[in-house]
Amino acid sequence: MELFIKGGTLVNSDTKEVSDVLISDGKIVQTGLNIITSPDTIIIDASGKLVIPGAIDPHVHMCLPTPAGPSSDDFYTGSRAAVSGGTTTLLDFVTPRKGQSLTDALDLRIKESANSLIDHSFHVSPVEWRDSTEKEIEECIKKGVNSFKVYMAYKKTVGLNDEELPKVLKVVAKNKGIVTVHCEMGDKIDALRDEFVANGNTGPEFHALSRPAETEAEAVKRAIDLAKDAGCPLYIVHVSSALSLKHIEKARKNGQKVFAETCPHYLLLDDSVYNGDFDQIVKYVISPPLRIKADNKALWDAIGKGIIDTIGTDHCPFTLKQKSAGINDFRRIPNGAGSIEHRLSLIYTNGVVPGLISINKMVETCCENPAKIFGLYPKKGRIEAGADADIVIWDPECENIISASTHKQNCDLNIFEGFNVKGAANTVITNGKVILNNGSLNEKPGNGRFLKRK
Repeated sequence: MELFIKGGTLVNSDTKEVSDVLISDGKIVQTGLNIITSPDTIIIDASGKLVIPGAIDPHVHMCLPTPAGPSSDDFYTGSRAAVSGGTTTLLDFVTPRKGQSLTDALDLRIKESANSLIDHSFHVSPVEWRDSTEKEIEECIKKGVNSFKVYMAYKKTVGLNDEELPKVLKVVAKNKGIVTVHCEMGDKIDALRDEFVANGNTGPEFHALSRPAETEAEAVKRAIDLAKDAGCPLYIVHVSSALSLKHIEKARKNGQKVFAETCPHYLLLDDSVYNGDFDQIVKYVISPPLRIKADNKALWDAIGKGIIDTIGTDHCPFTLKQKSAGINDFRRIPNGAGSIEHRLSLIYTNGVVPGLISINKMVETCCENPAKIFGLYPKKGRIEAGADADIVIWDPECENIISASTHKQNCDLNIFEGFNVKGAANTVITNGKVILNNGSLNEKPGNGRFLKRK
């Protein structure tokens, strides 16, 4: 089946021009004007709209196991929310149990993702170092997964200790992979958390106070130094503070291969949300926590300067009931919130419309750079001949109010409740199939593919 997108403004990271797009057999065949089509080609009128690559979210957590139960979106509901917001590829995580091999955990996660509506892949997390870990990392790469997530926080569960982290970096570097890292000084944070609770400070507002920006920045510097010693490319997830940006910028100026990601909540929310009662505050318990307004501005500036490479979501929603597991002890609150459905509309409304960034920069950070960094380019992240036909027709005039009562994610909380947004995914095409048509989802679960990456 051929599709022909006609009359839209095609946007890549470096171009913006009126152009038609011809699609056949799941691939983009041709872009430009005066394209010849067959009589049975289905025509989609994109006049007055933007035609952008399907977005890639490099950081999501579907069905993440926690003591309060798994995060509330599975791969079907999470991908449904993703599509509704213009995201057509997900990168989730494999988090094995202690003692479980990385390859067995990866195989199970691939099966768990079988009901995804959209294409997806994984970052694999070594949560300990065992005699077999090096071989398991090599096997994961052979299976098509070339990125590995390590945690410097959560030392009692999934975090690596100070002796294990350098080993992972060296093995991944040797095998030409990349390490993504959650940068927070876990030991210092655990001590602060325990001190707050011991003094009777158990409310959710103390979550943020126990994880100051200095603990993130110190971890960022340490991770950069260790990666340099190992010769390993480094991707720092969910950067939240100006203090961290200084270390990242310095490393890049010195020629080190360091990539940085931030999230919409670190651009648009600040620590003033930690005032109120439990039900008001608890949905903002995320790690790292929200910072001050000056950090919001620093992050926007860093996107414009190219210091921040990608905008992910760290999508990890929990219901109010799940969050209430920590009503008497903030340490028991599952960390996370959902925003995969709103990423593009939030960035478009608050970044592109006021002129903080260009529409090209939005495409670069939300589509092209994730594809390049994680081995999906040029099949993903760009609209050009030969690429996968993952395309979003974006209506720049559509206006909505974000609300838990209307969002697609499987959760009764929304950290962007009440936000007015302008711009929305009108039509979404994945692998040449129209999956969202004028806002109506018309695809069955299970059509997303597991992607093997370079």
